[in-house]
This record gives sequence, C-alpha cells and structure tokens, in this order.
Amino acid sequence: MGSVTNDWLPVIEKEAKKDYYKKLYLFLKDEYAHHIIYPKSDDIFNALHLTPLSEVKVVILGQDPYHEPGQAEGLSFSVPKGEKLPPSLQNIYKELQNELGCYIPESGSLRKWAEQGVLLLNTLLTVRAHAAFSHQGKGWEYFTDALIEAVNKEDRPIVYLLWGKAAQSKKEMLNNPKHLILESAHPSPLSAHRGFMGNGHFKRANEFLVANGVEPIDWQIL
Repeated sequence: MGSVTNDWLPVIEKEAKKDYYKKLYLFLKDEYAHHIIYPKSDDIFNALHLTPLSEVKVVILGQDPYHEPGQAEGLSFSVPKGEKLPPSLQNIYKELQNELGCYIPESGSLRKWAEQGVLLLNTLLTVRAHAAFSHQGKGWEYFTDALIEAVNKEDRPIVYLLWGKAAQSKKEMLNNPKHLILESAHPSPLSAHRGFMGNGHFKRANEFLVANGVEPIDWQIL
C-alpha cells in the first residue's frame, strides 16, 4: 500500500497499531499475491494523498471501488481519463449540468475535485476483480470510520454529501455543528430518480462554503 506522508499520517499510524489493521494488511498481502485486486496497491490511498485532512472542504462517500479492469483509481465515483463513464458518474454530471450549467466532460477522473478539497472516500478501499463487496467485513470499515471521525473533529466548515443508504448510515458519526450534512438518493440509475436528480447538493455545498468564507469548489471537470 502506498505510504501517506501528509497530515492523515497520525490517524493512519494510530489505526495501524490495532489488531484489525494488522489482519487487514495480511489479508490484502495475500489477496494481491493470488488474485486480481482493484485499485492497484499504490492507488489504495489516493483519496488521502490528494486531499490532506486540513484541506477537506467536502466529503463524498462511496461504497467499494469499481471492480472491472481499468476503472478504480482510489477515488469514489472516479475513473481514470480515457475510461468509459460509469452510469452513476453520468448522473452526477447530468445533475451538475442542471444545477450549475456545467458541460458534460469526456473524462471521468475527479482528481480536480480531490485537489480542491473534495474527499472522495469509499468505505471499502479494495475489491477483488468482478466481485463487488468482496472485501467487505475485512477491516476497511473500521479504518474508513476512523477517517470520517477525524474529519468530524475538524473545527471548520465542511460539507458531507451522503448519497444512498450506505453513505447515510455514517450520519450518526457526524455531530459537529460547524458542518453541513446533505442527504439524497444514490446517483445509480436504479435510484437517481428517487431524489438524487434535482437535489441541488453541488450548489448548496458551494453556497455554504462561501457563506463561511471558504473558497468554493470548481465542479467543472475539463
């Protein structure tokens, strides 16, 4: 796993001392040795590499990485440039177009968001090829909960975009009065029509940031 050198390091070092993390590490070492696992091991912590804790403005929670070849890059909902846009990301782009007039880009890489302070965090950080949720219950949930708890302690304005029941299950962890929590259905084609489309989250997130003296997110992917 690629090492993290920014201000997430104290959180990671604390978790690394716990039994669950040691078991998770050994499990992943065996999985990568004997199976095709996504993302590449060096990309597991990309969300943390690209968005230091002190720079988090918005949190978008996903579930587990894409499990087909070439898609996962360690950022929730994001795929590398040149990859076909997944259906959920297509709906995210459609909502951005409707809300803010953004044009729909060809690229599905959301690194631009991450570099502006959007923490694109999956609750599971690895997956076996062609097997969604195959690394569920192996320890990632404890680890990503620790990351969410660290963000919750940040004494400044932060927005959480909780799309779908899995993301909303983390709401009970979020009790910082300086933070804004926005909830809606998931952008998946199976549920987007039940409240994701038209939720106004991107506009509302920026309005909240600006009202609190924080630079808004440029949501337009080039």
